[in-house]
Amino acid sequence: MFKINPYRPGAGLMPTYLAGRDEDIENIEGLFDALNMNIPTQSIIFSGLRGVGKTVLINKLQKIAEDKNVFCRHIEVEERNDFISQIAACSQAFLRKVSTKEKFRHLIQKPLDAIKALVVSFDPNENTFSLSLQERELYQSNNLTQSLTEVFTTIGETAYKSEIPICFFIDEIQYMKSEELGALIAALHRTNQLGYPIMVIGAGLPKIYKMLSEEKSYSERLFLYKEISSLTEEQAKKAIEIPAQKFGVAYASNATDRIITLTKGYPFFIQQLCQIVYQNTAEKIIEEKHIDLCINEFYEVLDSGFFRVRYERCADSDKKFIFAMVKCGELPCTISNIAQNLHKTVTSISTTRAQLISKGIIYPIRYKELDFTVPEFSGYIKRLEEYNQWLEE
Repeated sequence: MFKINPYRPGAGLMPTYLAGRDEDIENIEGLFDALNMNIPTQSIIFSGLRGVGKTVLINKLQKIAEDKNVFCRHIEVEERNDFISQIAACSQAFLRKVSTKEKFRHLIQKPLDAIKALVVSFDPNENTFSLSLQERELYQSNNLTQSLTEVFTTIGETAYKSEIPICFFIDEIQYMKSEELGALIAALHRTNQLGYPIMVIGAGLPKIYKMLSEEKSYSERLFLYKEISSLTEEQAKKAIEIPAQKFGVAYASNATDRIITLTKGYPFFIQQLCQIVYQNTAEKIIEEKHIDLCINEFYEVLDSGFFRVRYERCADSDKKFIFAMVKCGELPCTISNIAQNLHKTVTSISTTRAQLISKGIIYPIRYKELDFTVPEFSGYIKRLEEYNQWLEE
């Protein structure tokens, strides 16, 4: 029997009630107002583990920005996807918007030429512009930073003169190639120096702070950094209880406490567990016993989806590295302890470490310490027969 369910677990799905992010939203709304006054602002970088709601937050902010007449585009960076083609397409979309206003059409050619130069030189799958060989030679460039900076400064000038501010929302920043990230930082920096109303709101795994600072030292002044973590007890309580209230369903206090304990306040886990509990409970008061009946199903759903999709991306050497991390017991753990559990040297496992960081499975903490980017991932590993067989070897 179909039952309307107020909980929405999923990658980037907006919950019916967004808990714990009011302060972030309120602060950034003011930055959108500044953009609308043609005042350049610092860009924002959100970081956090998987499942804390980074994508949900930037989607919410994009809707607010659009309501304030900021031109917005969302870019999701993927390991095998080219960022340049996406930023070029977003810039072209901005020019199309400007072209709808007759008095601003003369502003388009200069940034359009810059976009052509960027695409012709750095988009390997370029099929956007039909250009002759002579024209392609004209637009050819060998410097990504220079080309992207030219795009940003020219569309920035157009944004300033047409009074249409721009905000690019970039998700999964950790997958950007080093040269692309460096070029983006330099382009945004120059645009800010010239006073043009362009900003970036980005999101990614915790390692992005280190990535940004390694690319350009001035990135620390260019961005406002905010770590997104699990919800506080009070915030988690609202995330659990408020969605059900519109359907006349309430939670006993011990049931709410049980959910918070099981999910550790991670928004995705709350949505997933509450969806299962709500679906399986007919009573108007959800009690602790109802939660306990759903625990096995909760872990089965997480194991078959949220956890497994990441685990299956790992090669055999990656999996053994992960097993060695879990065997350390307390996380984060040092690379030397991992090497010891593998009966190998630190140097011999450095390549695997780098691969797992690149895949977004682990991230470095402090000096030579590592942890998983997926909360409760070690618990999933411990439930695997493959891991327990490895322990017995």
